[in-house]
Amino acid sequence: MGASAAGLAAAETLRREGYDGTLTLVGDEPHAPYDRPPLSKQILAAEWDTDRLPLRTPDHLGGLGLDLRLGTAATGLDLGAREVRLAGGSTVPYDGLIVATGVRPRRLPGAGAHVLRTLDDTLALRERLTPGRRLVVVGAGFLGAEAAAVAWRLGAKVTLLEPAPVPLAHAVGEDVGAVLSRTHLDHGVNLRTGVTVTEVTENGVLLADGEVIEADEVLVAIGSRPNTEWLADSGLNVGDGVLCDQFCEAARNVYAAGDVARWHNPLFGTSMRIEHRTNAAEQGMAAARNLLDPQTRKPFSPVPYFWSDQYDMKIQAYGYLRGHDEVAVVEGDLAERKFVAVYRTGEKVTGALAVGMPPKAIRQWRQAIASGAVWRETVTA
Repeated sequence: MGASAAGLAAAETLRREGYDGTLTLVGDEPHAPYDRPPLSKQILAAEWDTDRLPLRTPDHLGGLGLDLRLGTAATGLDLGAREVRLAGGSTVPYDGLIVATGVRPRRLPGAGAHVLRTLDDTLALRERLTPGRRLVVVGAGFLGAEAAAVAWRLGAKVTLLEPAPVPLAHAVGEDVGAVLSRTHLDHGVNLRTGVTVTEVTENGVLLADGEVIEADEVLVAIGSRPNTEWLADSGLNVGDGVLCDQFCEAARNVYAAGDVARWHNPLFGTSMRIEHRTNAAEQGMAAARNLLDPQTRKPFSPVPYFWSDQYDMKIQAYGYLRGHDEVAVVEGDLAERKFVAVYRTGEKVTGALAVGMPPKAIRQWRQAIASGAVWRETVTA
């Protein structure tokens, strides 16, 4: 279930590994599987045509021999009968199931705000971002920051609102978060931190203290919710995602992959849910292999990777940065916005982030994370 990066990767892996039975791929969007990271970057900026988004050509998809059902949402799961219920009342039987239904944006009270999750979302916002138009972006995480940077480049007057004192500090640390924030201010974006938006109004947004910030357009980028409602009465354990073990298994013959999956990553010894493109594809492949051959299944223990483009900054990161205990800059300089920072959790190196550096500067840290390198021997030696 789910016709995006994780679902497609799972389907391709099943065929590649020799499965020749009926293979149904269900997606709630009418579009064939497409890439999402460019939505807040090249597509929003009108630098790419939408025909560059599909993950595979029609011929490739046809060659997989899929029962492809687009524009159809899953509405329920019966584990006992091994059936998935679809919108419209039909059902799909299964011997094995991979849940890859992704996430949807969180919203605020009020109407008229934009979100950025689908191609249609992005095109709707892009049409409104003309020079001089006032845009309020609620949420200065990576998605909100990318959209703010693109809107600024398109000539919009951008206000970026964030409830935390330092955007992204919970993930990347206060010093690194402050550097990324300073970039918005230097480009003329009106970044305001420590403010809470309570409602989207006809003329902008309402803050908790009663202030109204006027805007022509509002983009809400305050995180996401896993699409698990359709599983509410299924018997699967769902919380912040579909809860899985280290093999991505949620129940017998049922696995989960991509943004909706919360699984135990043995490399870091913790449960995590990762909303990054690379992880979606890798987890889709891992879940498919484990489903197809349970006797040889392997734990899914990746070093997560993500990237972000903001203005002229290229940001790359490996590992699991949340909940870290210490950050150290090991190369470059924060003030110059060219640096590599590494992260400690407990006694191990668990993350690395680079800004404005060549890829090779951070790749060596990926291996350190993957091998469980000890911090005091690796960073302070």
